[in-house]
Amino acid sequence: MPSQKVEHPLKYGTNPHQKPARLLSESGLPVQVLNGNPGYINFLDAFNSWQLVRELKDSLGLPAAASFKHVSPAGAAVGLPLSDVLRKAYFTGDQELSPLACAYARARGADRMSSFGDWAALSDVVDVATANLIAKEVSDGVIAPGYEPEALEILKRKRGGKYNVVSIDPSYSPQDLERKEVFGVTFEQKRNDAVCDNRILRNIVTADKELPESAVRDLIIATIAVKYTQSNSVCFALNGQVIGCGAGQQSRVHCVRLAASKADLWWLRQHPTVLGLRFRKGIGRPDRDNAIDLYLRDDVTVAELREWGRCFEVVPERLSAQEKREWFPAGRSRAVSLMPFSPLGTTSTAPIRAASSSSSSRAGLEGRRRHRSVQRIRHGYGVLGSEVVPSLDTQTQTGADLDSRKVFRLRSMNIQAALRWSQRLHSRLEAATVTSVDRG
Repeated sequence: MPSQKVEHPLKYGTNPHQKPARLLSESGLPVQVLNGNPGYINFLDAFNSWQLVRELKDSLGLPAAASFKHVSPAGAAVGLPLSDVLRKAYFTGDQELSPLACAYARARGADRMSSFGDWAALSDVVDVATANLIAKEVSDGVIAPGYEPEALEILKRKRGGKYNVVSIDPSYSPQDLERKEVFGVTFEQKRNDAVCDNRILRNIVTADKELPESAVRDLIIATIAVKYTQSNSVCFALNGQVIGCGAGQQSRVHCVRLAASKADLWWLRQHPTVLGLRFRKGIGRPDRDNAIDLYLRDDVTVAELREWGRCFEVVPERLSAQEKREWFPAGRSRAVSLMPFSPLGTTSTAPIRAASSSSSSRAGLEGRRRHRSVQRIRHGYGVLGSEVVPSLDTQTQTGADLDSRKVFRLRSMNIQAALRWSQRLHSRLEAATVTSVDRG
């Protein structure tokens, strides 16, 4: 007897004019809409972000959170405590924060501009502390394995009662084969079930074999984040959270620069001058985020500056390039992302471009064509390198087996010298991690 398909109607498809739209499943849907009316992109973000936080929790054993926007993570993190500086930078106030709330604050704080109107994902049952943080942000929805009764009521009141709240069965696992239809043609492939945990960092190929536990943790965070990011993608992580993600770029070099630039802005948001900005009364969080972004950027137009100045009680003096350089702690561990098949020598120069911006370890699709030249660059700049390949399953697999199945290869590095990647801004961050992936 044929199985009966289960369906759930959606608000609309990718665009508002694409109606009707629905979810379909032959084995039952693993989600329940507790509030609101999510759309097509909402559920794409929900399912991808849920997989990300579930993998973070499984790999690191800590509560995890993600902030998704247009099918890529703007931020992801685990539940490490926040410093007083990060509390101010993330607008958490003085409320008591649970580990899950800390994870959410970090994920949302990674790139607040990109997280505007995001979809949030939590690995654990949502508590009141986390719900109170979500309630204050501009967000489209949230997915989690469950909600405390009071937390659910807080979220249901958001957006005039229309906020999207979705629960998911944490035990649900999809079939091995996944299908997608494009232009009337169905594509089928084995789903990406590569496991990204500390086992992928066993093969350190450089002379220096010491990879700190904090770097391993951050490498895993960055690697899992790019697994759910549109290629080409590069991800920087530091102290248990993403701090800059460059996603969906055709150019690998521009991808590195985008991620590095976001990581720079993340660090600069913690500058004492930024934390002390005096905004006019009534300026909301989105406008504050935009004003801070304009304050820290060097490519602001005259028209933007005119509007920007209206956000403050007292218009601040802009930070000079020297003040920005001096803010970054020098002489600490760095990370860099590079692609061996990049054109015009970018494989070798990517460490120079990325390392002086917030970075510390990396993973990405790599072959062996330029292996020796990359090793020379590593040695010359004090890079610790580990060639890592995520296994398809729990059984032992060789690199050749993985290559033949077109599973992306990963490589990680720990930079220990301050390098330059841009003449405009020379950022130096403490023990950061950067991961990149190209699935082409």
